[in-house]
Amino acid sequence: MTIRKCLQSIAFHILAALISVIALVPFLWMISTSLKSSGALLAVPIQWIPEEPTLQAYVRLFSLTGILRSIVNSFIVTAGAVVFTLASSSLAAFALSKIEFRGREGVFMLFIASMMLPSQVLFIPLYLIMNNLGLVNNLIAIILPYLFQAFAVFMLRQQMMSIPDTYLDAAAIDGAGLLRSFITVFLPMCRTALVTLAIIISMNAWNDYLMPLVILTSSENYTLPIILNSLSGQFKTGYDLLMAGSLVSIVPLLVVYIVFQRYFASGLQVGGIKG
Repeated sequence: MTIRKCLQSIAFHILAALISVIALVPFLWMISTSLKSSGALLAVPIQWIPEEPTLQAYVRLFSLTGILRSIVNSFIVTAGAVVFTLASSSLAAFALSKIEFRGREGVFMLFIASMMLPSQVLFIPLYLIMNNLGLVNNLIAIILPYLFQAFAVFMLRQQMMSIPDTYLDAAAIDGAGLLRSFITVFLPMCRTALVTLAIIISMNAWNDYLMPLVILTSSENYTLPIILNSLSGQFKTGYDLLMAGSLVSIVPLLVVYIVFQRYFASGLQVGGIKG
């Protein structure tokens, strides 16, 4: 390695480390604030490391009415969203990549075109549909829209397009139909993309605030983001309580990412493999 390349490598790693530290500052501030007493929140100069750390904010948080129920509701919505998205999107991707039928490319173009619509413009139609189905103020109404996720279909289709059709022919020779080939051959080969999608959908569903706010009307069905937003008052905000709640909401996603991070980077690359 030449001196120039060595200096470039050192400069790159220093810059990457600085950017990482800057990105971590808000997270570290959340941890620090959640461990401060009420009197230390506005102390000058700022205490990055609390002089008298306390778990008082966490005790107050879990003593709030509805907080545990909201966490359970968020888990239900997230799990349902992941299952619905992976099931429907993988089936659609398989049909659009491996089954020849008239208008296949046109259907796929419609999927891609739907990605251009902002999600906010769909709130009123979705509310009217759920109201007609009698699902307003029901967690199922939050989960059902995940049956159609254009990005998930696009991502899985690109992955399946990279799998040679000879696998489908070999399965047919062994007597496997399309459904069996899909379950036993193509799904295992798309494991990386499926795990990546599960992480992305989990983050979206867990942190979703607007859709539950529109659909849910009773506090017993509220998800965690709605409860956390209620901690911010018009005239006074308990920042220690708010930061503690934010950290609690981050922990499940952080655990999921740590467990499946080896699939995440490679899974995001499948979109450019084959079109």
